[in-house]
Amino acid sequence: MSDPTPQSVPSVRNRDDNVWGEQARAERLVAAMLARDTFSQWLGIEVIAIRPGACTTRMTVRDDMLNGFGVAHGAIAFAVADSAMAFASNGHGTVTVSVENSITYPAAARAGDQLTAVAEEEAGSTRLRYFRATVTDARGTTVALFRGTVYRTQKELETE
Repeated sequence: MSDPTPQSVPSVRNRDDNVWGEQARAERLVAAMLARDTFSQWLGIEVIAIRPGACTTRMTVRDDMLNGFGVAHGAIAFAVADSAMAFASNGHGTVTVSVENSITYPAAARAGDQLTAVAEEEAGSTRLRYFRATVTDARGTTVALFRGTVYRTQKELETE
């Protein structure tokens, strides 16, 4: 992406002009969202890849994110997955908000672990979309399985 935004977002290019336009639009929209998303910034979330309906995010677990058992609080894996879903679902250009989410934690994350969330749209209707996100650590261990439902409003997402 040639746009020097504060958080540039890498992309996967396709030769088809329509897909190229949708891809470039998703990149601009997500870069604008991330620039305003102080919570994701505080967590240190980076957008690794974006396309309409899918997003990969990454962050590193810090000591101040641990619970009383010395492992990452469940909200950390939830947040990195939720942010990936938010960016994936809004990449189409319409304000889309979460209405229901659930998560399962098959393994614990620890301080220093780099978590990667891959969110993808599985199905949808005009207003509701359904997403799945998998959160893994740098070793490839699945630390969270996230499911989310979003509601697509009629409001256009602004890039500024």
